[in-house]
Amino acid sequence: MGVLEETVGKIGDLDQRAMQAARSRQDTLTKPQGSLGRLEELSIQIAGITGKNQPRIANKAIITMAGDHGVVASGVSLYPQEVTVQMVLNFLAGGAGINVLSKLIGARVVVVDMGVKSDLASDARLISRKIGHSTADMSKGPAMTRSQAREAVEAGIGILEAELARGLDIVGTGDMGIGNTTPSSAICAAMTGKPASAVTGRGTGLGDGQLEKKARVVQQALDLNRPNAKDALDVLSKVGGFEIGGIAGVILGAAANRIPVVIDGFISGAGAMIAAGLAPKTRGYMVAAHLSVEPGHKAMLEYLHLSPLVDLDLRLGEGTGGCIGMFLCESATRVLSEMATFEQAGVSTAGEK
Repeated sequence: MGVLEETVGKIGDLDQRAMQAARSRQDTLTKPQGSLGRLEELSIQIAGITGKNQPRIANKAIITMAGDHGVVASGVSLYPQEVTVQMVLNFLAGGAGINVLSKLIGARVVVVDMGVKSDLASDARLISRKIGHSTADMSKGPAMTRSQAREAVEAGIGILEAELARGLDIVGTGDMGIGNTTPSSAICAAMTGKPASAVTGRGTGLGDGQLEKKARVVQQALDLNRPNAKDALDVLSKVGGFEIGGIAGVILGAAANRIPVVIDGFISGAGAMIAAGLAPKTRGYMVAAHLSVEPGHKAMLEYLHLSPLVDLDLRLGEGTGGCIGMFLCESATRVLSEMATFEQAGVSTAGEK
């Protein structure tokens, strides 16, 4: 049995006793029952994930996976692949959007090279788990081998385990990779059965003609490779990305260790679909941070049975939306554990005179 199978085998159901205890406490806090809406539901879910009646969130990490994609050669992006490595260096220097938002919420940013085309200089701030120097062009054949797909997922599991050893109460997923909305669209189409044209978006700002070409490339990759929707590793290997596999591994590792995992946008959603395909119970451990403007993201969230916490027209990636979702998760758990009950505050409950 490999790391993947062992991890999947550890993923259990949410703790119903902890959820009931959290629900009962919510009903005794100094507010009308249900008046904090999704925050109450979120606190109950996190109680079930962690198995703790009053979970607390202190140690936070955003894991940003980077990788390049051979399909860029087919003209699906406005930006050259050099931007991937340039942005990784920006992450390390602390100058990106993810750095600003993670600092605001007190989360560490973990940057991982899963398959950047260029060789990055050794840096203590960068974790290298490079599976290859970019995936292959999926419009001309499989993006990677099946063994590489497994390696990517297991690398993500290992990253999560290492962060757990440093102290981890919640984790968010992030990505960087020029062209990565194209494999994400392909994964979405393959696993939902929706046509490529319905789930392929403008990415970094494609015009109408470029968008049509991108959708054709996605459909060509699907027609050529015929990914098996019932075999998540097959989908990942045929039309995925190394960083997408890494994200799936982070999600699996989080679920196996009862850690809430906040899913960022479209690329993280593709990783979440792969994780759910490998282990359906991971859905209960996921929190969808937001609804991306990418048209396929809504289909992804419907497939995962997740409701986004916010809709802010985000499309940056990196884990930026995950930071916002993580703030809401912490808000929910703080209300649950720190708000006074009616009895503690000496406040009359409904129906009392």
